[in-house]
Amino acid sequence: MIEKPDRTERHRIELCECCGRSLAVCPPDGIEKRPVHDLPPLRELIFVHEQHRQPWAADMIDCLLDIKAAAAQARPTTGHLTEDQLRDFEARYQRILDDGLAANPFSASPAPARKKRGRRKKTKPRNLLERLDEHRREVLAFMYDFNVPFDNNLAERDIRMMKVQQKISGTFRSEDGAHACCRIRSYISTARKNALGAMDAIARVFAGNPFVPSLNTS
Repeated sequence: MIEKPDRTERHRIELCECCGRSLAVCPPDGIEKRPVHDLPPLRELIFVHEQHRQPWAADMIDCLLDIKAAAAQARPTTGHLTEDQLRDFEARYQRILDDGLAANPFSASPAPARKKRGRRKKTKPRNLLERLDEHRREVLAFMYDFNVPFDNNLAERDIRMMKVQQKISGTFRSEDGAHACCRIRSYISTARKNALGAMDAIARVFAGNPFVPSLNTS
């Protein structure tokens, strides 16, 4: 148990699970205490900001959210940001990277006493900075193309059922079964992204008229 928890919550049992009567006047048989540890959010910038106390991570979060807001404001009237906006956000992104790299130099960690093979281990903030630098085009894709979503929630939802299958049975019984499951999930996901419900999409398959998304040739 932690001596000084961040907060304490009391969960009182008010009704009997068997008869449903009130337990308000009944003395408790015992009190059970349980520690609950909140995991840092499944998002790396927030983790670096809160756990490693690095200001550049908060600046990067603000930058990405400002780009999202600018894209949302421009989307109803145009399909892209202005050249000035793009240059300003690109320069701001670079400045934040420079600040982060300066705060996390690669040579900051002490050299090992004995020479070891392989790459020198880097800190999590340094690894994240290098990925943000190397894959900046992918990180900022939503800024250049409004058809690209800001987050990866769609991708996470698409693979969720596959992870559920893996959790329940551990594996597929055959490779053909795995391919069939992937095709079905892909078909349903595509239908939903085109405003067609899963049941309607499946019904169309059995009716001999499967949903096929229209191709945009413009």
